[in-house]
Amino acid sequence: MKVAVIGSGIAGLASSIRLRSMGLEVSVFETNSYPGGKLTNIELEEFRFDAGPSLFTMPQYVEELFEIAGKDTSDYFEYEKVKVNCHYFYPDGTFVKAYSDQRKLSKEFSDKFDVSSKVIEDYFKESQITYEEAGRIFLEKSLHKYDTWLSGDVLKALIKISKYDINRSLNNVNKSKLKHPKLVQLFNRYATYNGSNPYVTPGIMKTIPHLEHGIGTFLPKGGMHAIATSLYELAQDIGVEFKFNTPVEEIVLENGKLSGIKSKSEIHAFDLVVSNMDVYHTYQKLLPQLETPKQIVKQERSSSALIFYWGINREFPELDLHNIFFSEDYKQEFDFIFNQKQISTDPTVYVNITSKYNKTDAPKGSENWFVMINAPYNENQNWSEMTLKVRSSVIEKLSQALKVNLEDHIVIEDTLDPIKIEARTQSYRGSLYGTSSNDKLAAFLRHPNFKSSTEGLYFCGGSVHPGGGIPLCLLSAKIVGDLVSKKYKKQLAA
Repeated sequence: MKVAVIGSGIAGLASSIRLRSMGLEVSVFETNSYPGGKLTNIELEEFRFDAGPSLFTMPQYVEELFEIAGKDTSDYFEYEKVKVNCHYFYPDGTFVKAYSDQRKLSKEFSDKFDVSSKVIEDYFKESQITYEEAGRIFLEKSLHKYDTWLSGDVLKALIKISKYDINRSLNNVNKSKLKHPKLVQLFNRYATYNGSNPYVTPGIMKTIPHLEHGIGTFLPKGGMHAIATSLYELAQDIGVEFKFNTPVEEIVLENGKLSGIKSKSEIHAFDLVVSNMDVYHTYQKLLPQLETPKQIVKQERSSSALIFYWGINREFPELDLHNIFFSEDYKQEFDFIFNQKQISTDPTVYVNITSKYNKTDAPKGSENWFVMINAPYNENQNWSEMTLKVRSSVIEKLSQALKVNLEDHIVIEDTLDPIKIEARTQSYRGSLYGTSSNDKLAAFLRHPNFKSSTEGLYFCGGSVHPGGGIPLCLLSAKIVGDLVSKKYKKQLAA
């Protein structure tokens, strides 16, 4: 059987490896000249930046791909656990180290926020239980197959559904359990991990801190884009074919049945097609014969981002790898700049500096700063004007926090906004995570990983189940692999 994978984002790469490991012939079609989608890098003279995701959790999902391909992970990919997950800065001078060790972290929070360590430990325990009892079940299986709902684990989770705080917002859950406003603000930030609003998204999102503080955060050797490059190398080694600079123009259906894809005005026959392209654009651009499902059009998109890539010509000893800057006035100021009542996430300034660990990412004595601000998805705003205003505000706030004139130390610069994100990655309206998870039914409203009316057509990536972010994109590929394995069990055994 022959398979076409459309797009070489992290989910497309993972899907190609899983399907090729089953013995299928796999060809990946990619519009860009490089693999990785959002998980890539940019180089500005002597500075290298991870262009997209900057936090690595759940490394087992990456390792699993090497295992099923019969390869040793260490031959392709190396990473280490980070001892301090993040550094938090508040405008009143409060500074918090988010240790990866939960006991040290609970003590740090207790000391800085005058909250009992038990309060923190109980929160982490509840986060872990919710993840293990409900999160894993709904993330690792298709929610659109009857056999999922008939399994014992799912039935047990449904019986307990009320205890997972699905009917309260994450912010209300955090306020009731954590008490201190700075601590609530800190834990509200985890809604941004899937582009959602902590004041609206359901409390079951309290599972997310477990991924970072229970399992841990990790740093790939060579930067985040090494995840994509290592999987690309693995895919090549096991026989996956890649066609770069080769956009797919259409998924070809004949009498309603899948027959292949059209690229460069040529028809290529395939038995299966897996689209890693944003599901909205998959329908709009590649499936002219099919109507775009109404739920895809109506669903709220996730947040996007404004990102500044700054080469800095001196070291700031206060900063390390991951840094978050909070301010009480960010919401009001950024809401004004973005010209809307409420940004779709709680605004912060996030600074990532990989050159602290990868010395080749910046010249000696310099640093590479990836500076991200949560932003709304594109609705035809004036991004050039807003970018200038946000830049000015961020430089002012960071200069005040660090007691330095930051502008004087920026020697090279590039930016990324929602328009550029959509142009480079085909993410509808520049949203980073497909649709938001602001609705308590959001998980069930995401597009399935298959098309029931079109046999052989599958979907992976952040715009479909189970959602956006590296771990969930990898899980979407796992679900596709499981669906194909079950559906074509006889053909694969032949």
